[in-house]
Amino acid sequence: MALSKRQRAKAFRGVQYGLLVIAIIVIALVADWGKVQRAFFDPEVAVKLFPTIIVDSLRNTIVYSALGFVFGLALGLVLALMKLSSVAPYRWIATVYIEFFRGVPALLVFIAFGYGVPIAFQVRFDNLTTVMLALGIVAAAYMAETIRAGIQAVPKGQIEAARSLGMSSARAMITVVIPQAFRIILPPLTNELIMLTKDSSLIYVIGLAIDERELTQFGRQAMNEYRGMTPIMIAGLCYLIITLPLGHLSRRLEKRTGGRKISSSPEASGVGASA
Repeated sequence: MALSKRQRAKAFRGVQYGLLVIAIIVIALVADWGKVQRAFFDPEVAVKLFPTIIVDSLRNTIVYSALGFVFGLALGLVLALMKLSSVAPYRWIATVYIEFFRGVPALLVFIAFGYGVPIAFQVRFDNLTTVMLALGIVAAAYMAETIRAGIQAVPKGQIEAARSLGMSSARAMITVVIPQAFRIILPPLTNELIMLTKDSSLIYVIGLAIDERELTQFGRQAMNEYRGMTPIMIAGLCYLIITLPLGHLSRRLEKRTGGRKISSSPEASGVGASA
C-alpha cells in the first residue's frame, strides 16, 4: 500500500531522529570524556582564570565594542545623510566610502590605524583611540546603508506634514524623520553591535598591554600558558554573555516594529542610480 505524502514526511522525520539518536549513542560510547573534560573544560584552570583576569578582558571587550559602535553610528548617520543629499559630490563621497570599507577586511583597517597612519602622518594614537577609530570606520559603512534605508522607509507624508507646519527641511529631518527611522532600524543596528563585538577580537594585531587585553587575545595567551582549550572555551562563553542578550533584544525589537525588513542595498531604493 502506497504511503501518502504526509505519511512519507512523517517516516522521513522518524529516520532522521533515529540517525541522530544513533550518532549520539556512538559518540557517548566512543569518546573519552575524562580526556575531553581535561582538554576543553578543566575546572582547576577555569578557577585560575577567574575573577580578575577574565573579568578585565570581558570589560575591555565591552568598552571597545561600545566605543566603536557609538563612533560608527555617528559617522554612519552623516554618511547616510550624504548619500541622500541633493548635492552630487556628497553622494559620490559617501558611496565611495561605503563601498570601500565594506569591501576591505577589517583586519587591514586595524593594521592601517595601528601602524600605517602613525608612520604616514606622524601622529600617535593610544590603543583605545585606535580601536574606536578602526572599529567605528568599518561599522559606519554598514550602518550608513541601514540608516539610509530606514530614513527612506519613513512615509513622505511625515515630511510634508512637518513642512506644512513651517519646519525647514533640516529641522524636519532631525526632529521628525530621523527619530522614526531609528525606531525602524533598531533591530538591524542591534545585530550590527553583535558583529562589532566579535570584530573586536581583531584588536590583537596592534599589540595590547596585559590590562588592555580583550577576550580573544586573553584566550590565546592563556591557552599557550595552560596547554589546553579551557581558556578559549571560557572566552567563548563570555562572548555569549554579551551576544545572547543582544540577540534576544534584537528579536524583541523586531517583533515590536512588526518585523519590518530594511534593505541596505542601494539598488533596492534607486539611490545608487540617482547618484
